Amino acid sequence: MGTLRRRFLSGIGAVLLVGLLVGCGLAESGGGDGGVTLRLSHQWPGASEGEGDFRAVLAQRFAQQVKEKTNGDVTIKIYPNNSLIEDPEQQYQAMEQGTTDMSVYPLDYASGDVPAFSITLMPAMVRNHAQAQNWQDAEIGNKVEQMTEENGVKVLTWVWNAGAIGVKEGDPIVSPDDVQSGTVTRAAGPRVEEMLKRVGFGLASMDSSEIYNAMQTGTLDSAVTSTSSFSSYRLYEQVESYTSPTGGNTFWFMFEPLIISTEQFEELTPEQQRIFEEVGAELQEYAYTASEEDDVRVDEEFEEAGVNVVQMDDQSFEEWQGASQPVWENFAGEVEGGQELIELASQVPDK
Repeated sequence: MGTLRRRFLSGIGAVLLVGLLVGCGLAESGGGDGGVTLRLSHQWPGASEGEGDFRAVLAQRFAQQVKEKTNGDVTIKIYPNNSLIEDPEQQYQAMEQGTTDMSVYPLDYASGDVPAFSITLMPAMVRNHAQAQNWQDAEIGNKVEQMTEENGVKVLTWVWNAGAIGVKEGDPIVSPDDVQSGTVTRAAGPRVEEMLKRVGFGLASMDSSEIYNAMQTGTLDSAVTSTSSFSSYRLYEQVESYTSPTGGNTFWFMFEPLIISTEQFEELTPEQQRIFEEVGAELQEYAYTASEEDDVRVDEEFEEAGVNVVQMDDQSFEEWQGASQPVWENFAGEVEGGQELIELASQVPDK
């Protein structure tokens, strides 16, 4: 109901905005031959011939396979690197308004609109790839897909990204005890930020694409983001140490699925809908495997650049998890249905 109310209240503005975009040649309701053209927006550098950030490659592969399986009746035009929606966090709102149709999108970015989405970036809730992948077939996975569809988006492919900690100068941050007073960091996710404040970090909010310049100018002492973004934004040029998730532990795991607006999905023919779901399922193994492989690739890339690469041990993870417990409790008490989500997420095995 919340989404429907927002759509009603923003209806006039959305119509004017889409009209303006059509005038600028951005909004497309169909191909020149009567087919359908959809816009897929994401924040990462674009893939080139199947190479690049795996999230961008996923979008490219999906578009190519859909075009092939629909015999060209559906074209997906990709807008990488925030080229359509300047603020990556606004892609959910843009999908509601019809400015874009699809995205590879960190769901927690929309937690300002749907607070329950923060369950998909709860600090120290998911520790490794095995646990992340187990969500899809667990009861929590069903709840996540139910929540997304109730709020206007449909998940086509599950994507999880492990996070790392990069430190501009000095020793790596592995446990909460390694945080020095006055250290300013960047991390995505309001609940993660809440935990980081508890262990003594100062915070600076920014997009992951802005971390490089912030470190270069001294605004940031450290940063937490996905391993893939550490590579895509060349942060090996700015950090001396890097705490990697390849040891099987990290307090930062983000759900970044390939999604489509449910309104747009419902406008597809039944056969086109079947193809979208089929292609999304076919790319599932790629999404999981590529994310894990990226962690290893980034380790090697950073080591070659002379960065001190370390892993988080089990004891350190448990300390981060201890620091996160009050955040889980706050989420459970503040968010409608939050207690159930915490309980279901906590039941997912990490092996």
